[in-house]
Amino acid sequence: MRHAWMILPLALSLAGCVETEKVPTGAEDFGDFCSACHGLSGKGDGEGAAALARKPADLTQLSAKNGGVFPGTRVMAKIWGYTGVAPGRQDSASPMPEFGPLLQGELVPYDGGDGIPTPTPLRLVQIADYLKTLQE
Repeated sequence: MRHAWMILPLALSLAGCVETEKVPTGAEDFGDFCSACHGLSGKGDGEGAAALARKPADLTQLSAKNGGVFPGTRVMAKIWGYTGVAPGRQDSASPMPEFGPLLQGELVPYDGGDGIPTPTPLRLVQIADYLKTLQE
């Protein structure tokens, strides 16, 4: 017990060596996953947009097209890949890929407006929060 005082400094120094995985920001995930089609500004003018049969959505107008309210839950469902189409089948009206598998990880409570905090992937919430900043 008389050498217990030596353990604390050792434990603290080892704690500093543990590397935690950095979670990308919403802006970083948007840049990595969305900007190729939607463009860095979110207007649907990314480099990959020209190759698509249907122009990507202008993400700066989501609130304007929803009575001035950002449709966070609907946006996150679309990003995740929930489109109301049978699992494994692509919505033929939309070339939007499913990003759910890429965004899994830490869950945080998210209230989609019904007063019920629901466990939701942090990265998905961060992308939606970033999209709110792009609204015109």
